[in-house]
Amino acid sequence: MDNTPLPMALAVAQSLPLPEGRRSAEVFRDGDLEVRIAASPSRGPQIPHDRDELYIVAAGHGHYRVGDTLTAVGTGDLLFAAAHAPHGFEDCTDDFSVWVIFYGPLK
Repeated sequence: MDNTPLPMALAVAQSLPLPEGRRSAEVFRDGDLEVRIAASPSRGPQIPHDRDELYIVAAGHGHYRVGDTLTAVGTGDLLFAAAHAPHGFEDCTDDFSVWVIFYGPLK
């Protein structure tokens, strides 16, 4: 990335349009780094991704499942899903949203 992007408020990120068929909007991309916002991530199992992934809970609370492990999560929590790991969100509040950070090469 040639320029540092300006800070983005959560409310602005949550208002970004969703591409057709996606549950998250792209905030910015630079090489192997992709930052997205999911204002209402899918509930239940997700299709495992081809890259490692970090989530930061931006608002609300719920549960995060990785494999057979279910963990209560809330605003400010940092979550990780390794490439190809089955994971997803359950029992989330209506205001639940997460910053989504994909990074590294496809695995």
